[in-house]
Amino acid sequence: MRVIVTRPRAQSEPLAARLRELGCEVVVCPLLEIEPLGDEAIGVEGYDWVVVTSANGADELARRRAGTMPRLAAVGPGTAEALRRHGLEPDLVPAVSTQEGLLEELPRPAGRVLVAAAEGARGLLADELGADFVALYRTRELRPDPPQGDLAVLASGSAARAFAALRLGIPVVSIGPQTTIAAEAAGLEVVAEAVTHDLDGLVAAVRSAQCSSRS
Repeated sequence: MRVIVTRPRAQSEPLAARLRELGCEVVVCPLLEIEPLGDEAIGVEGYDWVVVTSANGADELARRRAGTMPRLAAVGPGTAEALRRHGLEPDLVPAVSTQEGLLEELPRPAGRVLVAAAEGARGLLADELGADFVALYRTRELRPDPPQGDLAVLASGSAARAFAALRLGIPVVSIGPQTTIAAEAAGLEVVAEAVTHDLDGLVAAVRSAQCSSRS
C-alpha cells in the first residue's frame, strides 16, 4: 500500500518511519506550512490554567512563555508529548482528545484561563470558559504536485481541506473526530479514524485500513 503523509515536512518523519515498518510505501507530501506569529513573550503569570490545543501550539508556547507556568491542560496525548519535550508536564490530558473532552474534565470553577492555539482555531474552549485567547501560529495551505497513492493520512482539519482541494479521489485516515468532520464536509472518504489521537493511533488506523483493503 502506498500511503501519503500530509504533515508539515519537519513533522513527517516519525509517522513515515512507523508506516514503513508496516510495509507501506510512503509518499511524503506536506500540505501545510506552520508560520509562527511573532516572537514577543507570552506572560503566563496570573493564570490558573493554560490550555494548549496542538503540538505546534506547545512548541510555540514553550518558546515564547514568560513567567512561572500555572497548571497546564493538553487537549490530547500528542500535545502532551510535545509539552514534555520542552520540560513541561501537563496536569490534565483528557481521556477524549477533543475540546469537548477537555471541557468535560477541566475542574470548575477553572479560574482565569489562557487558551493557546492556532489562528482561526475553534472558539469553544475560550467561549465556554470565558478565557483569554492567544494565537501562536497560523497554517498556510500548500499546493504540491498531486501525489499518487492508495491512502492519505490527515492530522488536522486544515490538512483535510488542503487534500480535498487536490481532487484526487483517494480515501483517507483521520486522526480524530474533528478532522473526520472536516474531511467528510470536504467530500473525502474517511475509511478509518484513530482511536487515540496521536502517532500510535494514526499507525493503528492505517493498519486497520490496510487489513480492510486486503479482505
